[in-house]
This record gives sequence, C-alpha cells and structure tokens, in this order.
Amino acid sequence: MAMSCKDGKQPIMDNGKYVRYTPEQVEALERLYHDCPKPSSIRRQQLIRECPILSNIEPKQIKVWFQNRRCREKQRKEASRLQAVNRKLSAMNKLLMEENDRLQKQVSQLVYENGYFRQHTHNTPLATKDTSCESVVTSGQHHLTPQHPPRDASPAGLLSIAEETLTEFLSKATGTAVEWVQMPGMKPGPDSSGIVAISHGCTGVGARACGLVGLEPTRVAEILKDRPSWFRDCRAVDVLNVLPTANGGTIELLYMQLYAPTTLAPGRDFWLLRYTSVLEDGSLVVCERSLKNTQNGPSMPPVQHFVRAEMLPSGYLVRPCEGGGSIIHIVDHMDLEPWSVPEVLRPLYESSTVLAQKTTMVALRQLRQIAQEASQSNVTNWGRRPAALRALSQRLSRGFNEALNGFSDEGWSMIGNDGMDDVTILVNSSPDKLMGSNLSFTNGFPAVSSAVLCAKASMLLQNVPPAILLRFLREHRSEWADNNIDAYAAAAVKVGPFSLQGSRVGSFGGQVILPLAHTIEHEEFLEVIKLEGVGHSPEDPIMPRDVFLLQLCCGMDENAVGTCAELIFAPIDATFADDAPLLPSGFRIIPLDSGKEASSPNRTLDLAAALEVGPAGNRASSDHSANSGCTRSVMTIAFEFAFESHMQEHVASMTRQYIRSIISSVQRVALALSPHLGSQAGLRSPLGTPEAQTLARWICQSYRSYLGVELLKSNGEGSESILKTLWHHSDAIMCCSLKALPIFTFANQAGLDMLETTLVALQDITLEKIFDDHGRKTLCSEFPQIMQQGFTCLQGGICLSSMGRPVSYERAVAWKVLNEEENAHCICFMFINWSFV
Repeated sequence: MAMSCKDGKQPIMDNGKYVRYTPEQVEALERLYHDCPKPSSIRRQQLIRECPILSNIEPKQIKVWFQNRRCREKQRKEASRLQAVNRKLSAMNKLLMEENDRLQKQVSQLVYENGYFRQHTHNTPLATKDTSCESVVTSGQHHLTPQHPPRDASPAGLLSIAEETLTEFLSKATGTAVEWVQMPGMKPGPDSSGIVAISHGCTGVGARACGLVGLEPTRVAEILKDRPSWFRDCRAVDVLNVLPTANGGTIELLYMQLYAPTTLAPGRDFWLLRYTSVLEDGSLVVCERSLKNTQNGPSMPPVQHFVRAEMLPSGYLVRPCEGGGSIIHIVDHMDLEPWSVPEVLRPLYESSTVLAQKTTMVALRQLRQIAQEASQSNVTNWGRRPAALRALSQRLSRGFNEALNGFSDEGWSMIGNDGMDDVTILVNSSPDKLMGSNLSFTNGFPAVSSAVLCAKASMLLQNVPPAILLRFLREHRSEWADNNIDAYAAAAVKVGPFSLQGSRVGSFGGQVILPLAHTIEHEEFLEVIKLEGVGHSPEDPIMPRDVFLLQLCCGMDENAVGTCAELIFAPIDATFADDAPLLPSGFRIIPLDSGKEASSPNRTLDLAAALEVGPAGNRASSDHSANSGCTRSVMTIAFEFAFESHMQEHVASMTRQYIRSIISSVQRVALALSPHLGSQAGLRSPLGTPEAQTLARWICQSYRSYLGVELLKSNGEGSESILKTLWHHSDAIMCCSLKALPIFTFANQAGLDMLETTLVALQDITLEKIFDDHGRKTLCSEFPQIMQQGFTCLQGGICLSSMGRPVSYERAVAWKVLNEEENAHCICFMFINWSFV
C-alpha cells in the first residue's frame, strides 16, 4: 500500500513497510522523544490526538519510530564511548612506550655502573676505600642537589636557579636521574589510576606518578598549583613575590607550611622557588625547589613550631593529549628532616611510600575526580554539587588538623594538666574560631558558646592493621562513644554540674549511616551519621532527639601500602547547610612500617563476642597468626567541644575522662583485633551467625520447601554461585531476626537500594520502621501464619526507606528461613517490582 503526502502532512509509505516522515512530523516526534524516550501506548495515542500532523500515522508505526530512535541513540553513545576509549588507549600506549624507553635507559645505566664497580672492586684491595670513585659515579644517585656556593638572589640569579631546577626536574620526570622502583601494589594499565613509583637509593624521599586525566593542561596546572585545595596536610601557601621571565614564564617565591600528622611531631615549612614555563613542544611545566644559599635577596627566617624541610627539584609536567585531556608526570622529592621527630616516628618521614600515598597519588586522584565531575551531572546525592561535597570534606580534614596542631596564631592556648600528661587540653576563644559555631536546631532553641576546647592524645599500637581498626570504630560506635557526650557536643548548650548525667539523657537506639558521596576510587567516603532515640526530659528541652554527624572516612583498604586511616566527624544541624559550622573530632591511624600488611580482607568485624574476656569469648585464629606480619602504627585522637568560658574547668575535666575512656576502649578493641596475641586476642564469628554463603543457601532451600518453586534461576550449584545470584536478584530480598524487636541482618543489592542504606548500617534498621501503620497491622496479622505455615503473601502497598522515602511494591512474600537443624533462623522478605514513589 502506498500513501501519498497531502499538504506535506502525511507520511510516504513504500510497500506498506517503510515510512518516510516529513520534516514537520520528525520534528514533532523528536520533541516528544526528548521529553519521554519510551512513551507508553496511551501516551502515543494521546500524541496522535494532540498533534494533527501525526493523525494519519498508525500507533504501531510511531512505536517502531521510537524503537529505531532509541537504537540510533544507543549506537551513537556507544560509538562516542568507543572513540573515547580508543583515544585513552592510544594515549596510555604512548605513555607506556615512553616509560619503557626510560626503563631501558635506566637498565643500561645500571649495567654500566655495575661493570664499573666490579672492575673497581677487582683492582682495589678490600681493606681500603677510594671515595673518589663514589664521588664520580654515585654522585648523581646519592647527591642529586650539589651544594652550590651562595648565589645572587637578583632576578637574573633567580632565573638561573629556575632553569637549573627545570633541568633537574625533567631528568627525574622522564630521565634516569633517580632510580625509580614500582610502587608496591600498583599495576599500570588503561583502567589504572596511573603508573606510580618510589625512589630508591637517593637523598630524602621521592615519588613519581604519570597518568592520563581528562582536563586541559592549563586547568591541570591551575588545580595543582592550588595545593591547599587538594593536599590535606597543607596549612598555607603564601606567594610573596612574582617575577615574569623573558620566555613568558613566571618565577614565584613561596612560603609553605604543612600540618604535623600527629601530636608527637612538629609541622614542616618550606621556603620555595616555583617556576612555571612552557616548553618548545607545548608542554606546560611547573617545577619547585627550596631556596637556600642565596644572598642579596629575600629570605625566610625560621618560624616557631615548624621545622624547615627541603624540597628537592620537584613539580609537574603536563602535555596535551590528542582528542583532549592531558598526560601528566608528577614528581615529589623532599628531605623531611627525620632527625627532628622521635625515633619511633622516623619511618613516617623516611618512607617514600608514605609520600606517594599522601601527596603524589592524592594529586592524581584529585585531577581524575574533577575530570569525572565535569563529565557528569552537576548534582549528586541530597541535591549537593560535587564541589560543595569536596569543600565539606576539606573543611572536616582541615578543622581536624587545626585542632590537632593547635597553633597559637589561630588562638589556641594550652591549659594545665591534672597531674598526668597523657591528654593535652587546648582552649580557643578567638572570634574567628567561634564565628558560626552557635548552632541553631530545628526545635527552635539556639546553642550558646563562647569558647572551644580541644582534647588530644596519641598512642602507639602494635599488631593491629589500621584499616581493620578504623572499620571497627566506624561500624561499632557504641563500643567507644558516650551517648551523653555526643548529645552534649551536638547541642553545645550551657552545661551545669549535673547536665551530663546519664539519668537525664536517654540511650541511642542505634546509628544509621547515610551515604553522601565517595571519591572515584572509593578510598574516601563522606556520610551522615544519624544517632537515633535521644530522649529528653522536660527540664532539658534543648537536647536534640536525634543527633546528626557529618563524617569523613578514608584508609579502609587493607591492601593499600602506607595509607593513613582517618575517621573524622562533626555534629551538624538537621538542616545541613553547605556553610554549616563544623567542630571536627576523630581518629587518625598512621602505619609506621613500610612492609605490606598481610591481614585478611575477609575478617569479621562483629566483635561483640571477641571482646568478651574468657576462654569462650576469644579463640585465636591460627591462619591469621601464621600469615600476618608485625605491624606498628600511631593513633592520634582529637575531640573538640564548644562551651561557655565560665565552665572551662568542668568541661576540661569531663573531656579528659572521655578521652581516657576512648583510649581504654581502643586498646581493648586493638587487643581483640590483634592476630598475634594467642588465645586471649583472636577473632571468631559470633555463635549462631552463619556465613553469607550459608545463609544464602538456607534462604533458597526454605523458599523451595515452603512455596514449591525455585527462588533462583541458576545453573550453579556451589554456595558462591548461589550467593552471587541472590545478591544480583532484581527483587529486594532481606532478612530480619526473630526477636521482640526484629532488625534486618542481611539484604541483597536491590534490598539495600530500596532501603537506601549499606550492609553496615542495615543492622540499625528495625522491621517496623519500614512499614506505615497499615503495613504494621497487616504484618502483625500475618505473622502467626508465617510461623505456622512457613510463608505468606502480602498484597502490594507502600513502605519507607531508611531516609523516609515512600517505596511502592506490587506484592511481597515472607517466609521462614530454617537452618541445618530445621530450626527457624530468621524471616526473609521479598518485595517484588518495587520502585520509589
């Protein structure tokens, strides 16, 4: 059948199969496609009625048009993705070829030096040592920065220093001036964060990274030069002078201060020259080095509370990449003066691995994070922009560092101790610190404070991996936190001699972890902690019923080498504004051993039983003891509280006791986590708690037993295959305990998405919380049937996520899960075809 076009409004059909639409018709269909790419049958019929130009087209033909349009869109996106992947692979291939050439040069140099030393050893008696050979051959390896006589610090002299710095930096970034060895645990590849290496056999500590980033070179340089925005340990960078050069570059004189990572060491500062220039091939270079031995020019005298460290030629080489983006080389090379810290901390200042983790890799991750944010939506969870979330993370970390260091120029002053020097107390009454610290809660009662107190302490830990300890502190807050102190810190109100007694403040019902954001490699998490159920008496109406904490967590990867683990949190108002005042507190655990921790990533974190003293409560795990190496770390604790100045003595006494109780709790937890302390410190799974694979098998077997059909359609018979299939099941499946107040113990991925929670926070959600009044009544009426018959089917309805969002479901099935002894272990729910309303 052929259809002619009348008035330009009817489509042309060839042989009744192919339809040629007019431009007007295509425009109308495109408008609908942008609004609704997959319209329903009703919507398509409505479109025909509303748009006369489409009145002579059958609904089936419009359906086919939308199918073809979606297919073309999918092909276009796939082609664009493949082109981007191809550009990335080409750039990575170029980078790997350059790295291969550099390694070949390094091998040739090492072979030459090896032959030279062998010949020298053969011709020289062993009893004598000729240092002239060392000065000729090894000076390039052991003395990269020769001691020059004092130089003129005039513009011409500074330009000479800058050019020399550029040459030495490039020889490290792309040459063989430093012997670089592969960073432990890092593998190069197109999907890797880059190629990371650490220095070997040279002065100070050094790290080098090269990789691809989806940003233009000028943007890359702009980000990296703003060091305080991405380097959490950087307190300040002051540009004291800027000199333009004849070649279009700039020379800057900088003074930089770094926070001390722990209370046991002073901070570091640097007096630097930074040179920015463009090479002949279009590459952008930003290089730096410490200024010393200069005369007739600016200098920086020693600053109290800081140790002057030296930055050897370092910097960034940024080259444009075909198709967009940049190839970047980062070199960090420093002498951190380890002599100035206690001997136990010196590995921290002598480890190139630590430098790579804290500085070099952080710079590369920051660039990749910003590039990803630029390519995706501007709004993330909770309606926050990525830049705003990064700013909150930065404020948390910076506030913690400020409290930890307690510099006098920021208003901090130390107060006397109580006869013991284990806890240091600082007080800050400066207006800058107090500005915005008076929180205002939704109940209408303002908090009042006139000063901020910080209590801090450090302790040495043995044989406990920082990542495991941090995860425990995060997931089991009740093991170390005091509910009353949390409520006081959140309210920041006037405190009397009796306002902190437990009889007047109720216990928390539990903590709920609400994910907020995470970095591109999941090494850092920003989350909101909701501490529920703080009861308040009539005489204390200002105490909040629910306490909210903004929390930053990083360093939970047990396989990362030299990573610092941090848990930093601050009470926030329920309104949670971007400029909300923050008084951060928390923990920092720094590994002191350069060796890789051999802890198992599958060790349980439910230590309720492991923390009990006694033969039944602690059993050593011989496999952990055999496979784990000795580890040392230093933990630093710092807590901040706002208070009224006339209550200083009372609050200081309270805070000392609190910090000491936390130290005691951490020592007890560390003892339970340690794999080396025999029968008194092992880990075991709590009695009656099955492994995930076993629980998955019980769920499927019980479903088949009661309903007569298979829950999963899988060919795999092994427990791992069952668990994997259950985890990826499209319907929300979750288990709750058989207790007076049932709580959730397990959920698959769809279940966690429906409840808007994580496996960690799942245990803090009770069954009654997710149902409304009607749902709770229905569940109570059906519960006897579940226990007697073994299962029941529930009609569709509405339930609530942990964040209070309504969730609709078509129907639900509940069944009793039996263990190996045919005893009821838990109740399992499956919500079918659920969606957010």
